[in-house]
Amino acid sequence: MQRTNLSFAPASPAASSPREKPAPGGLCAIHQPNVFPRLTTLAKLFAADYWIVLDDVQFTRRDYQHRARLAAIDAPSRQQWLSIPTNLPSGRPTLIRDALIEDVELARRRTAGLLRRNFGTSPHWPSLAQALDPVWASFATGRTAVVAETSTRVLLDLLGWRGQIFSSSLLSARPGRSLRLADLTAATGARAYLCGTGRITYLDLVPFTTRNITVAAFQPPVTGIWSTARRLSALWALASLGPDTLASRLRAVADDHAALGATARELRPSGTTV
Repeated sequence: MQRTNLSFAPASPAASSPREKPAPGGLCAIHQPNVFPRLTTLAKLFAADYWIVLDDVQFTRRDYQHRARLAAIDAPSRQQWLSIPTNLPSGRPTLIRDALIEDVELARRRTAGLLRRNFGTSPHWPSLAQALDPVWASFATGRTAVVAETSTRVLLDLLGWRGQIFSSSLLSARPGRSLRLADLTAATGARAYLCGTGRITYLDLVPFTTRNITVAAFQPPVTGIWSTARRLSALWALASLGPDTLASRLRAVADDHAALGATARELRPSGTTV
């Protein structure tokens, strides 16, 4: 099985595991590449053992595939959109992986400038700025999805995530929304699919139960830093708390879901779906 391995990305637990195929069990999250993802998205990926980058579905301009909502470190109510100008070569049907950055150098400069203006006064900014170097290098690919995925990889690495990353475009799966998600999850060897609360409402559980895969809703906290976690990029929490403190918060959330992965490892064909 081939894993995502981008040449510009630094060696990291997420990108350079020597295993070609993970050991069976654990939690799988499937999510589109998002530019500096929201805290809830980052927390879901952090709680999973595997992240499948959903890169072969239609690009959506009103989603987070090319933009992120930022908040000033000293005034979180002052918010603005970071947006990477993106061209869709095939028009509306363009897949995420095929979306192209308009004026690469200008987009890189503007993105770097926005982050510096919003988070430059944070005591954690120097280490964060250094960690972002692979993101700036990824602009050279000219592809919005590569920048988005790299921005997420960097944050996961900075927080100490030890999971594995796959691309949906490199995995075999049958058509049909729920059937495809079940096939992708099974391809990693995971025994549980970690699903966002919005998606679980329309998910057909049958394809998962036939593969003995548990479906579990990801439910993050809702108070404190989590009160804005569904809107703001995780960069605000990272710049406010620092990598160590935020990693501790994410580990606590991951631990709440870890039992699902442990249970899924022990499931037999008669196992039920939660």
